[in-house]
Amino acid sequence: MTKRARVIEALNHKQTDIVPYSVDFTQAAYEKMVEYYKDTDFASKIGNHISGCYYSGDPTPIPGKEGYFKDDFGVVWNRTGADKDIGVVEEYLLPKPDLSAFKLPHVPEESIRKRCEDAIANAGDTFRAASLGFSLFERAWTLTGMEALLVYMVIDPDFVTGLLDIITDFNLKVVEIFMEYDFDCIYYGDDWGQQQGLIMGPDLWRKLIKPQLAKMYKIVKDRGLFVAQHSCGDIQEIYPDLVEIGLDAHQTFQPELFDIRAIKDMYKGQLAFWGGISTQRLLPFESPEGLKKKAKEIIAIVGKGGGFIAGPTHSIPGDVPAENIAALIELFQGQKICGVA
Repeated sequence: MTKRARVIEALNHKQTDIVPYSVDFTQAAYEKMVEYYKDTDFASKIGNHISGCYYSGDPTPIPGKEGYFKDDFGVVWNRTGADKDIGVVEEYLLPKPDLSAFKLPHVPEESIRKRCEDAIANAGDTFRAASLGFSLFERAWTLTGMEALLVYMVIDPDFVTGLLDIITDFNLKVVEIFMEYDFDCIYYGDDWGQQQGLIMGPDLWRKLIKPQLAKMYKIVKDRGLFVAQHSCGDIQEIYPDLVEIGLDAHQTFQPELFDIRAIKDMYKGQLAFWGGISTQRLLPFESPEGLKKKAKEIIAIVGKGGGFIAGPTHSIPGDVPAENIAALIELFQGQKICGVA
């Protein structure tokens, strides 16, 4: 069975010979593993089942300002601090709830097509996912500020709807380009959760986020492709809504936030999960052997009957010991030995 076929089977809630897996790294973790393995090409040897391309506004370096990047929406990102992968927003472009001077940015079609072409050319037998990061709520707060956006969601929902309409129109154009290529899945990134519940609460999410998301999912489902959604945190209260509008897989699936056995039983055959190996608790703090033991248990529970893609719950951060990362990779690669209970 190819990796591509294995992921498709899993997303269709069928038991596979081994549970498909995918491991991503932050820059700090990647550099750590290059040193650990003494191999700059180690990532290509992991056996990841998923490949693809990623677009999140195309931040490009600002000449003469080292560590600063500007994305397609005009947002300037400061990466001179600890976060070298994303950074922090330098200045918000919408300090007031006024869209009169804000226009939809130009879709960088040439750049996106180049990413798609490279991804497909290098996909091999993997499942192909085209990813759109900072896709809705996150893109909005990069323009207004997080606290301001949450306030506007309560006191000025018309402004928020107008802003999300603009963002969604942009997203749909990007996704239309993605879908011209041989991808299996469109993967949206947008963080809504915290340790308990949604940042904005379920009512505001349903009022303002869900209608836009439904549009973004529909064009993908209409093409017969899978939809995956990244959101950190506890979003289980809106799982029924996500299933209703067509979500196939939630990434990231954080076992420290809920009873994974109960969630698996509740959504068996309806919603697949992607992640499961905690970057918050398990990977940074367990011993390599303890990590393998607990990760194996998670794979057995969530992977039974399909509906699971195993992996870290986020791109592995730099605070995870190299030995633990290597142990997780060894576990994934050795599943024919460990099996799924």
